[in-house]
Amino acid sequence: MKLRHNAVLPHLRRRTRLLAGTAAAAAATLVGALLVVILPGAAVAAAGPGSYTIVNADGGLCLDLPGAGAAGGVQVDVSGCTGSANQTWTLTTSGSGYSIASSAGGLCLGVAGASTSAGKAVEQLACDGSANEQWTLTASGSAYQLVDVNSGKCLNTSGNGTSAGTLVVQNSCDTTATKSWNLDSASGTSTTSPPSASASASASASASASVSASASATGSPVTGALYVATNGTDGAAGTLAAPTTLASALTRIGAGGTIYMRGGTYDYASTITIAPGNDGTASALKTLSAYPGETPVLDFSAQTELSTNRGLQVNATYWHIYGLVVQHAGDNGIAVGGSHNTIERVVVRDNRDTGLQISRIDSTTAQSDWPSDNVVISSEAYDNDDSTGENADGFDAKLTVGPGNVFMYDVSHNNIDDGYDLFTKTDTGAISPVTIEYSLSYDQGTLTDGTQAANGDKNGFKLGGDKIAVNHIVEHDIAVDNGHDGFTYNSNPGDMTVSDDVSIDNAERNFHWETGDSIFTDDTSCRFTVLDGTNDKLSGQTDSTDQFWTGTNGSRCAAYSGALGWSFASDGHLVVTFGGTPVTL
Repeated sequence: MKLRHNAVLPHLRRRTRLLAGTAAAAAATLVGALLVVILPGAAVAAAGPGSYTIVNADGGLCLDLPGAGAAGGVQVDVSGCTGSANQTWTLTTSGSGYSIASSAGGLCLGVAGASTSAGKAVEQLACDGSANEQWTLTASGSAYQLVDVNSGKCLNTSGNGTSAGTLVVQNSCDTTATKSWNLDSASGTSTTSPPSASASASASASASASVSASASATGSPVTGALYVATNGTDGAAGTLAAPTTLASALTRIGAGGTIYMRGGTYDYASTITIAPGNDGTASALKTLSAYPGETPVLDFSAQTELSTNRGLQVNATYWHIYGLVVQHAGDNGIAVGGSHNTIERVVVRDNRDTGLQISRIDSTTAQSDWPSDNVVISSEAYDNDDSTGENADGFDAKLTVGPGNVFMYDVSHNNIDDGYDLFTKTDTGAISPVTIEYSLSYDQGTLTDGTQAANGDKNGFKLGGDKIAVNHIVEHDIAVDNGHDGFTYNSNPGDMTVSDDVSIDNAERNFHWETGDSIFTDDTSCRFTVLDGTNDKLSGQTDSTDQFWTGTNGSRCAAYSGALGWSFASDGHLVVTFGGTPVTL
């Protein structure tokens, strides 16, 4: 398996058509990156994605692009505030923070040479989402420190200068006033202060036991931020000091707006539905996000096991769901019936059917409206278990699925049935091709507490059903120690693309294809402990780049011995290790 930790956004632009310059959004608009951490603001006018003048807290001068130059490599300075384009900066969520782009030239603030040294120039660079172009906002009194993600150093004037024309550099963060900045909206209205310590404290332990079953946008939409907490009330303003409920926020948020959920456990008895029509737009997604540094847990333990008792239903379009844990739903933890949605950094666990499933909203949904162009990225599914022991998978896109759905950098493990399931059946016919890439599946058929069920299929990646041909794309994935096959066609006679995949010590076959003309390249099959497993069975086109198991390991297997480990990197890509040594996906 040739491992490439390529940049996330360029790949998604190519694979899912999620825009050049207006990729999936979080907070106001996610432009230039998909993997985001939403940074805190205060109340509705708080600093967040949007356009600002950035004013030094000591000298009162504005961050400035000298000469309004459009060329890369121009070092920024501070100058008297004029409100012109060369002093207007657009914050967009990117990686672990924000990109900060000049309205004059569209280039991004970054540290020259990606240096981590104090005193290094801060200049405008071509926006590429790299860590040296990502900045976090840290509350500093009534202002913010702008901290470079790559270096951990603060935006500062050279020599702590307060004179017009002083160049801007990075320096170690401390309480020096020139290292703090006020963000004033481009319209000239000052932002409120960063949240106080008391306002930022975690909310109480449990929310109301139920919410309305369906949330459609009503009234005047809020295009800034709304805050939800376990002690929020429906009629509250939705500020940090007066948080509202999720049910209320879903009806009030407008395109480009963000709902921040504070940490804590939210106990729900009814499904939370983002209803059709409660939509964002391609350039202004609606966002439902964990508050930075906190983990909201949506707990549906009060539900009984029933196919209509889902946890969170995303039936609208152009939403970005970020950083939530959804558990104990009576059916799917998250059900995606809408299109053009991004589901990122979620955990779906202990649900009584598949953790996250993409399928049509209901039986009346026209095939032209089947969910399409959804991306599930950097997410985890485990311990999903139904009472029959044969339905609960980690991630599914099955039965009724439109084009363009992608699973990327996801981890599915220890589910009672399969890791990833793309099942089709005769009643509803073929689904559109699904892409699964740079993802991991292991220990399917055995829960983390050791529980097993005889009925489960226990495959790592199950790619079909009912002999219906669909040309799925399965690339750069790893299947380890699953209870049956690692990768199986599951009667799909289509011409699938199966490349750069690794399958190790699965109980039956590592790769299992009996019909179709799928194309296999650079695939690797290894056995270290499950030596009584069956040889791989292939139907389609293989070549000398493949190393399938026929009784011995190929040369590439040496890289995959040792205990499996994994983690998500700061930019969201999946890091997999064997014996402590990273491999490339």
